[in-house]
Amino acid sequence: MKLDDARTFIAEHHRAVMATRRADGAPQLSPIVCNVDGAGFVVVSSRETAMKVKNLRRDRRISLCVFTDGFFGPWVQVDGSATVVSLPEAMEPLVAYYRSLSGEHPDWDDYRAAMEKERRVLVRVALERAGPDRGG
Repeated sequence: MKLDDARTFIAEHHRAVMATRRADGAPQLSPIVCNVDGAGFVVVSSRETAMKVKNLRRDRRISLCVFTDGFFGPWVQVDGSATVVSLPEAMEPLVAYYRSLSGEHPDWDDYRAAMEKERRVLVRVALERAGPDRGG
């Protein structure tokens, strides 16, 4: 599958399972919501204290299995390298992430305060591989 085809799918379907690697190399899986930003990165909001963020700070390798809201049906797996963007640099990208998924927030000051209180980060994934390329 071409990376741009995977990006198109993710821009339309936001539910996914993220796989990162624990310190011992075992997988750590997290249900997440993702989207694609204007630069073609897959983006995810998380908390600075989340295990997936700690894992990604140690090992940037990441995989996502993205599927439709109905769960059964088409899906894609993407693999890549993640960068964790922390506050304050993450604030405007977090605003853009929210807008891309939910539209306008009723109180952007309240949203920004919540992002600070929750110690939110933006995980930005540079895609390297996508599939499936064939059915089984």
